[in-house]
Amino acid sequence: MTSPEEPKRGRLHKPEANAKFATKLIHFGREICEHTGAASVPIYQASTFHHFDLDNPPEYDYARSGNPTRQALEEYIATLEGGTRGFAFASGMAAISTAFMLLSSGDHVICTEDVYGGTYRLLTTILTRMNIETTFVDMTNLDAVKAARKPNTKAVFMETPSNPTLRITDVAAVTGWAKEHGLLTMIDNTFMTPYHQRPLELGVDVVLHSATKFLGGHSDVLAGLAVVADKSLGMRLKQLQNGLGNVLGQQDSWLLIRGMKTLKARMEAHEQSARRLAQWLSEHPAVAQVYYPGLPDHPGRAIHERQSLGYGAVVSFDAGSGELAKRVMGRVRLPIVAVSLGAVESILSYPAMMSHAAMPREVRLERGITDGLMRYSVGLEDIEDIIADLEQALAD
Repeated sequence: MTSPEEPKRGRLHKPEANAKFATKLIHFGREICEHTGAASVPIYQASTFHHFDLDNPPEYDYARSGNPTRQALEEYIATLEGGTRGFAFASGMAAISTAFMLLSSGDHVICTEDVYGGTYRLLTTILTRMNIETTFVDMTNLDAVKAARKPNTKAVFMETPSNPTLRITDVAAVTGWAKEHGLLTMIDNTFMTPYHQRPLELGVDVVLHSATKFLGGHSDVLAGLAVVADKSLGMRLKQLQNGLGNVLGQQDSWLLIRGMKTLKARMEAHEQSARRLAQWLSEHPAVAQVYYPGLPDHPGRAIHERQSLGYGAVVSFDAGSGELAKRVMGRVRLPIVAVSLGAVESILSYPAMMSHAAMPREVRLERGITDGLMRYSVGLEDIEDIIADLEQALAD
């Protein structure tokens, strides 16, 4: 029988602070069940928990407030981002919406102008009813960001690379300026993931993910994640998560943990092919414009390389017209034509009618989201097959 002095068996300590990212992906502190030694986080399929002693409340009482499976995921993403606390939500938009609930009526937000369409819809059709206003600016221009500040400005929301035109924001510069004025900073880190980019290290307050994408990686889970560095901010976000109840279920939490373990291997393979595809597209006569931060002529490449360790797996390109774009979408054989990105299979999207359909056409065009623009999330298929498929789709 185990004596009281003996440590528990079957649970590993969290990795050392200097452990490499690949090690943290596998050894994050909850990877072995402390009770059974199982080499997988258990799925606690329970909505409520017994109180053995009313004078000493248990760690878990109701699944909306906390569930061991979800908590394992939340600790996992906090470890990867280098934060103090993580939170798992029912979707990426649930995470973003909850973060914006840190604001109050009468507050003003400065936001990346070519932001994801769902975020744009939230800011322009829902938060406006709560008297929270937004100014969209070209976040690549720090002077434009500064000029947008009002007496009631409370937060800055960044997305870099932006979706879908992959513009680059100087995160450290914007965050440094925001802190001088006491502004909350938030960033959507979906495209880069913590493998390539860790915004908390650049001073950002709240890092957000649509974990449906690269973190999950298999087109089989809908999830959102948030991470904070400041413990008091974490307490506020926890209150919101519990109060709103938009938490991630335990089955999806387990699926996300499983998907995240291969993040490094997947991101490296994705990016290797994406860099090749971007170069090939930039040389194709039927392609008017290619957007990818790894291309030598990308205007934000130098800044991106200062704050990120890679270029990612999303390549956007413009066929010059909606007619040509739709022809390509109808001809491709390998990628699924769908909303979303970041999966093992390639996904080709048409922002004008998919991710940014909520954005009025004139607003889209002002932001460079043209009718000819397509967004290619490069999967794990052989790059030669991907190129051959696009070659036949782009052919006259």
